[in-house]
Formats: sequence, C-alpha cells, structure tokens
Amino acid sequence: MTIRKLSLRALALCIAAALLGSGAALADEVKVMISGGFAAAWRELGPQFEAATGRKLITVWGPAVGTAANAIPMRLARGEWADVLIVVEYALDEQIDAGKILPDSKTDLARSAIGLVVREGRPKPDIGSADALRQVLLAAKSIVYPDSPSGVYVGRELFVRLGIAGPMESRSRMIPVARVADAVANGEAEIGLQQVVELLPVKGVTLVGSIPAELQRYTVFSVGIATNAKNPAGAVALIQFLSSPDAAPAISRTGLEPLSAAPAK
Repeated sequence: MTIRKLSLRALALCIAAALLGSGAALADEVKVMISGGFAAAWRELGPQFEAATGRKLITVWGPAVGTAANAIPMRLARGEWADVLIVVEYALDEQIDAGKILPDSKTDLARSAIGLVVREGRPKPDIGSADALRQVLLAAKSIVYPDSPSGVYVGRELFVRLGIAGPMESRSRMIPVARVADAVANGEAEIGLQQVVELLPVKGVTLVGSIPAELQRYTVFSVGIATNAKNPAGAVALIQFLSSPDAAPAISRTGLEPLSAAPAK
C-alpha cells in the first residue's frame, strides 16, 4: 500500500511525545535494518537522504528471513532496536504480525520482475509473448532458476502455465540465488530465470528482458517503522523520501520498478 503521509506524521508525533515524556532524547540518527534486494538502490539513496536532511543513517545488513544470528527476525527477537526495516514484503508482514513493525507505517517502495538472461555475446531471443517464451525455453538445453520464492514460482507454476512442465524436468534445475547468473556466464546453463534486480549486477550475461506481464510474479520490497524506534520522526522522513518520485530514478537504475507516492502537499 502507498504511504499515508498524514497518518505517519501523526504516528511519529505520538511516539515522539511518548519518548520525550519519559525523558528519552531523540537522536539525529536513523537506524535501518535492510536485506539484499533493495541494496543497490539503498547505496545510492542513503547518501542522498543524509545530504538532504543532515541526518545520519546507521545501516545494519542481514537476511530478511531465517534463524541465522544476523538475520533481521533474530535481531528483533533478541530486542535489538531499529527505526526502519527495508525488506521483501512478506518478511515485513511477518514482523507486523509479530508486533515488531507498526502496521500503518508499511509502505511498498519497489517491485522486481522475473527476467531472463543469456550468456554475453549470444543473440537475444524473443520473449515478448507467452508463446515466444515457451519456444525459447523448449529450445534451451539447460535452464537454471533460484532457490527463492521467485524460483519456486518458476519451477512449480510458470512451467505449468506454459504447458511445458514435463520437458522442463530434465533440462531445468533450482540452484542457489547467487549462482544463477554466474551459471549462465560460465556456460553451465544456457538460460537463467531470476529477479531482474539480482541479474543486472552480474558480468558475463545479457539481460534479454522481463517475462511477459501475464506470466509475471513480482517481488515487492517494503519499508516500515519498528515499534521500538528511537527516532520516529527521522523514520517518517526517510520513508517519505524513499517513496517519493525523487527516489524513482535511482530505484529504476538498479532494475527495480518504483512504486512512488505523490509528493507531499
């Protein structure tokens, strides 16, 4: 959902009043917990926010899900504080359900489409329609896709929807997320199917494009304010910046599709 700016401002004021009433001081820092999907955009937008507002960002990286010690859910479960979380939407929803994120603060920032890559130097096949994509996949000897929700969709639904689940059993396989584009680049596989944002940074492959809209399964990246935020006003300012049209060009450059809100009046 798009950010409700007035509601967020009111929310921030309420939390700030409670903190001030208890004698707590609001720092001019905003602590952000973030996972990998929005990373490239964050590395460009974070410094822009600091320059525009004078606030300092503290960035903590970790997996959006899982039980590793540095995973964001585990950090929050241990009581570690944060002002803002930027993670894949379903992971943010889980933290809302766990009482770690303020529900009304949830804001969708961007989405990533599933794309297709071939080895650099090879011709770019036509994947502009469902039938064209079907023919490309049937002609490939080897296809890889990631061990992630988008990869599960490819293996369990996309091939079925295209009517090629049978032939794909012997020529496609799921591999770790970080290896999909590399497997294509080194010739281990002819085609890779993965989120565009994960494919673009890898050298040695050519992005053919996103799969057709009627077959697409988007991954959405969202942001929210933590219930134990120490700087809610700074958190609101950051969310408004990240969801503004001014942030859209940087988001687009990383292969994500911005879900920008209208500027504040």
